[in-house]
Amino acid sequence: MKTIKSVYVNGAFIEPHGTEIVSVISPLNKKEIAQIVYADEQDTLAAIEAAKAALPGYSKSTINERIEYLTKISIEIEKRIDDLINATTLEYGAPGERAKWANLIAATTFSNQAAMLQQYSFSKQVNESIVIMEPVGVAALFTPWNAVAGSIAIKVAAALAAGCTIILKPSEFGSWQAEIIMECIAAAGLPNGVVNMVNGNGAVITKPIMESSEVTKISFTGSTLVGKILAKQAVDTMKRVTLELGGKSANILLEDVDLAKAIPMALQAGFMNNGQACIAGTRLLVPESRLNEVRDLLIRESAKFIVGDPSSADVKIGPLASQKQYDRIQQYIQTGISEGGELLTGGLGHPEGLDQGYYVKPTIFINVNNEMTIAREEIFGPVLSVIAYSNEEEAIQIANNSEYGLMAYVSSADEKRAANVASQLKAGRVLINTLKHDPMAPFGGYKNSGIGRENGVIGLEEFLEAKTLIK
Repeated sequence: MKTIKSVYVNGAFIEPHGTEIVSVISPLNKKEIAQIVYADEQDTLAAIEAAKAALPGYSKSTINERIEYLTKISIEIEKRIDDLINATTLEYGAPGERAKWANLIAATTFSNQAAMLQQYSFSKQVNESIVIMEPVGVAALFTPWNAVAGSIAIKVAAALAAGCTIILKPSEFGSWQAEIIMECIAAAGLPNGVVNMVNGNGAVITKPIMESSEVTKISFTGSTLVGKILAKQAVDTMKRVTLELGGKSANILLEDVDLAKAIPMALQAGFMNNGQACIAGTRLLVPESRLNEVRDLLIRESAKFIVGDPSSADVKIGPLASQKQYDRIQQYIQTGISEGGELLTGGLGHPEGLDQGYYVKPTIFINVNNEMTIAREEIFGPVLSVIAYSNEEEAIQIANNSEYGLMAYVSSADEKRAANVASQLKAGRVLINTLKHDPMAPFGGYKNSGIGRENGVIGLEEFLEAKTLIK
């Protein structure tokens, strides 16, 4: 039985002080594949001390030294891609292509950050003053279970580039993947104490981090509920905060759209990552005049989204991550039925022959209105709500009528028209006729989708403080 390493402090994997042993269950078949001994409060305090001790030296490291570290981490991740793909499939249930893409993104995130550092100036002339950008200090990074390698990469790369030292708290529900990424970081040869990891129960580990005045930065990706709790706690020690939280993204198909292209893309946006994506386009807004066409195409195209063992090449949707996730999705599907949504495809229960893992039926509701629970709340599974609108202004109003504002999508035959609609949407990122990812452009949300941004220069500056020198 594999035992996952949960504590990396001061340059070494060490035996945790914590004693709680937890089984890692594969969503493919509900079988135990590993065990992890959770880190505890004492392990966390040791990580804080190591990061504190390493800060004076690392904060004064040269740009070239940081570039070298980032480049080495990227190379080490590339070496372990096959291991990461295997762990992502077994531990999380991601189909092979998704697992490969997500883990390659982690490698390129570090190399992109290295390239950006070559162009970034930490000292700038502003009017009569010199503005110096300095590392914010010891950063605690909290990453989620649905995008383990990518989330770790986007936070660690920016913090290292800024000159910060790190306490990484990955999700305990993605511990195998996190262990591999931490091994890659360790192999890059950073000074002891620059990157530390403690993996275990979130409440136990969070407490000493939030109480410590030595930790001056929090970067958290996860639920809006937990993000708000951390933000309130951060005020007591005036920690800087970046929050990447939930979403309920609208996908607007304008009346002139080519549905033969837009519907397959809309299904991909809604069902990406087995539906477990904060950026998923789960509210599909379509013109009333074309609702019947949309209905027929959704039935036809959704049949191509085969559910099953993610190691199979033709499978597009694997299992959900856990029993908790499975039960959550079943509850939302039942709520959609109870509130009057018309079930177009999918529904309750397991797909035929797939009751041994956490598999669900990709589900599409049609004739949904924006006040229904399935249109308001982040479901975090492959459940798509189709909402009809009468005109462009109403589509924009519906899209913006949400407590979230992380991502949005617009499709149209007229790119200028689509861009005009996109400019009116209250979302941190809007994709026009595409599902592309730009790793150097800011990512983050409006409203309850978060505070601050990740990626690129703006993401780097989330880990910097501005000091003005006036002569």
